[in-house]
Amino acid sequence: MRVVLLGAGHIGETIAGLLSRSGDFIVKVVDRSEAALSKLAGLPVDTVQVDTEDAQALRATLAGHDAVINALPYHLATLAAAQASAAGCHYFDLTEDVTATREIQRMAEGAATAFMPQCGLAPGFIGIVANHLAKRFDVLHEIKMRVGALPAFPTNALKYNLTWSVDGLINEYVHPCDAIRDGRRIEMLALEGLEHFSLDGVEYEAFNTSGGLGTLCDTLAGRVRTLDYKSVRYPGHRDLMSMLLEELQLKSDQETLKAMLRRSVPTTMQDLVLVFVTVSGMRGDRLVQEVFARKIFADRTEGAPLSAIQITTAAGVCAAVDLFREGKLPRRGFIRQEQVDLPDFLANRFGSAYQQSRQVESIG
Repeated sequence: MRVVLLGAGHIGETIAGLLSRSGDFIVKVVDRSEAALSKLAGLPVDTVQVDTEDAQALRATLAGHDAVINALPYHLATLAAAQASAAGCHYFDLTEDVTATREIQRMAEGAATAFMPQCGLAPGFIGIVANHLAKRFDVLHEIKMRVGALPAFPTNALKYNLTWSVDGLINEYVHPCDAIRDGRRIEMLALEGLEHFSLDGVEYEAFNTSGGLGTLCDTLAGRVRTLDYKSVRYPGHRDLMSMLLEELQLKSDQETLKAMLRRSVPTTMQDLVLVFVTVSGMRGDRLVQEVFARKIFADRTEGAPLSAIQITTAAGVCAAVDLFREGKLPRRGFIRQEQVDLPDFLANRFGSAYQQSRQVESIG
């Protein structure tokens, strides 16, 4: 399968390595940065330096390939999807942006190719899990989806290190959050809905963030009483971010906030990812609850370390593309994450990264 990967950043480099070494993909990596592309020198991939915001140049680069994987910043998702469509390529991405996903869904109507956005961790894997559990119930009451990408050793006041895109982080902190309450679809404010819990003896907080539900509100409309998604952080993080965004009014000056974070908050490869979904409802005449909980840790292999967010995000999109190659997903139109069968995902050579994670036995 001939694939063009857009973006040679932190996640793109991991995707390129997984696909190119599998033996089933011929990979071309496109980025505007020569320095980023040079880091792929040891991989069996072709690299092309292109201005990824130039629609015409991008379309020319995509021509003749089977699929496009977009690992560019979220604000380029609709441009990349449009050029993939024009070039006759199937399209996959990692976006968490709700507006971009809705526009891509419109592009997919009646299309001869497939469009599958949101193929990462959240949205992505978390929706696959939630839908899988939901199918086991006769009547759904409540679905809670919680995900955290966290430093293993927090030391600063924010109790946070940069483990993925700063653009994506701030985007999910400022935009409205889809949810279902009392059977009705609503929008809630980001950073609201604060809750606390403990896991393996560690205290955490969780609060509303945008995009993590993917298309589940559409899929489960009329079937569930309560559905929501929250990001997990260490206690105190939410209050400090709220102060920066609201009280210091950096919500209206996001570029300044992003520059501050990049300058002052260190990146780390020593991270972990928490994933847990709780579903409750009726099975026959019994009220039942099921929980899926995992911790995924960074791979600290000397010489080739991978952060937990690299592992989980790359696993999501690579498994989606691989399942598509194997004919286990629709060949045209819009593909929702919840159309992926969880057992197929976990059995996949890339998706097995989640299967190999440590199962969490209890949530308090």
